[in-house]
Amino acid sequence: MMISIIIPCLNEGPGLERCLMDLQPLRGAGHELILVDGGSRDLALIGNLQSYVDRVLHVSPGRARQMNSGAMEACGDIYWFLHADSRVGEAMGSAILQAVGGEPRWGRFDVRLSGAQPLFRIIERMMNWRSCFSGIATGDQGIFMHRQLFEKVGGFPEQPLMEDIAISRRLKRLTSGVCLPGPLVTSSRRWESQGIIRTIMLMWMLRFAYWIGISPKFLVRLYPAVPG
Repeated sequence: MMISIIIPCLNEGPGLERCLMDLQPLRGAGHELILVDGGSRDLALIGNLQSYVDRVLHVSPGRARQMNSGAMEACGDIYWFLHADSRVGEAMGSAILQAVGGEPRWGRFDVRLSGAQPLFRIIERMMNWRSCFSGIATGDQGIFMHRQLFEKVGGFPEQPLMEDIAISRRLKRLTSGVCLPGPLVTSSRRWESQGIIRTIMLMWMLRFAYWIGISPKFLVRLYPAVPG
C-alpha cells in the first residue's frame, strides 16, 4: 500500500525543509510526497525544494483547500496530512500501514511540542489525552486516513479554521480513530512567540466558540498568524 503524504505550506521557514528531509526515507520506500503551496512569497524556496517531493501544487491559500487539492492529485491508498513544521520519524510510515491495514480506518499521532520548557510537557500530554478521549484530532497530530474514508466524508470542509475538528467529527461518525504513540514533533513557535498561557486561553476560547456554533469565518479574525 502506498501512503500519499500531503503538506500544505504558506510562507514557511527552514522548518519546511527539515520536515521534507525527514520524509525522504519514506519516499525511498515508494511512498508519495506532495507539497501544496498556497501562494508563498519566497517562490525560490519552493523551487529549491522540488527535488525533495514528487509533486508541487500551487493553489489559492487556505489549508483545507490546499489539502483537498493535494488529495485530488494523490495516487496513494492512504492520505497522511502533515503540517509544514512537523518532525517525523521513519517508523511512522510503518505504523500507519499497520494501523490502517487496508481497511477504511483513520487516526493520528501523539504530539510533542519542540520547546524545552517543562510546561510544554504538560500541554502536550493534555492535548494527546483529550484527543484520544474525544476522538477529535488536530492537524498538528498528523491526521491520516484511508482514501475511501476521505472520499466518503467529502474531504476537509473548506473553511478558514477548525477544518481538522470538522473532518474528525465526520470521520468518527463512521469509525473510531486510532491513537498512535509517535510522538510527532511539532513546532512550539506559536506558543513561544505569543505566550504560553495566552495561547492556551486563545485555543480554549476558539474551540468553545466553534462548539457553540460561531462561524470559522469570524473566528479566523482572532487567530493571529505566526512568522515562518
